[in-house]
Amino acid sequence: MKKLEKKLKVKKIDNVIRHYFYFIFVIIILVNKMKVKIFDENHERDLEKDINNFIDENDVEIIDIQFRTAVSIFSSEQIYCFSAMILYK
Repeated sequence: MKKLEKKLKVKKIDNVIRHYFYFIFVIIILVNKMKVKIFDENHERDLEKDINNFIDENDVEIIDIQFRTAVSIFSSEQIYCFSAMILYK
């Protein structure tokens, strides 16, 4: 019983810490007037093109770019999703 109680306390603490960091992240974004741009494409070259066009067309300071891929299967077809999030000023 004590082990279960300890695990539950650890989970509660982890959730509090996670929410705290999300809150701090939002504050940092608001204070620094950062913005987010999200791209989503079916092919990595299209994603690359979109990101490069965004950077070329906008005079922005890039802070971070995060990239993700996802794959799913529908019937016998594989579906790819390439996405990126740009954090900028």
